[in-house]
Amino acid sequence: MTSHIIVLPGGGYHRHAPHEGEPVVAWLGSLGYAASAFLYPVGVRHPQTLDAVTAEIRRVRAAGADRVGLLGFSAGGHAAGLAALTSTERVDAVILGYPVVAMLLETHAGSRENLVGLDAAPALREATSLEKLVTAASPPFFVWHTAEDAAVPVEHSYLLGAALAEHGVPHSLHVFPRGKHGIGLAQDTGTAEAWTALAGMWLNELDW
Repeated sequence: MTSHIIVLPGGGYHRHAPHEGEPVVAWLGSLGYAASAFLYPVGVRHPQTLDAVTAEIRRVRAAGADRVGLLGFSAGGHAAGLAALTSTERVDAVILGYPVVAMLLETHAGSRENLVGLDAAPALREATSLEKLVTAASPPFFVWHTAEDAAVPVEHSYLLGAALAEHGVPHSLHVFPRGKHGIGLAQDTGTAEAWTALAGMWLNELDW
């Protein structure tokens, strides 16, 4: 079976962080995985980004991929999770780094403002909060965060992990003690650097 991982860089839904795109594709390539960075629309309101990610999943499948994974950071992690949990296109595995998860929280306000607006109705905030969208049919997740992340608090990943556990979804959740927000591949950052090796082992366990 052929597999392909779509990488979604972060940037608060208003830009794309370069170090969370092509360098991550290169790392995945070093592990033997086909991958590509997708610069999803930013500065637009929901569901335009979701629609674009869904179309990219469809394009990758049409190009011959039997299995499609999503890997996203921060706001890109939110976009990846939202697509994995709600898209009409199947996603087979998800890797999220310090993701924005809960639009019901006040953090990360920048992502929330750009995606749904700070004055969004509670129903829309809930409909775009990943922890509210998990079901028993959700794909496997690998999630990592740092405990000292000041921009997107680790609470986001804890909420997602709890929801995955509640619904019996296979998942791996790692919280490292040190590391600021946005460290990407986390080279030379201490224990957080281990996330790439852990994610590689996790993909192997999925027989990717």
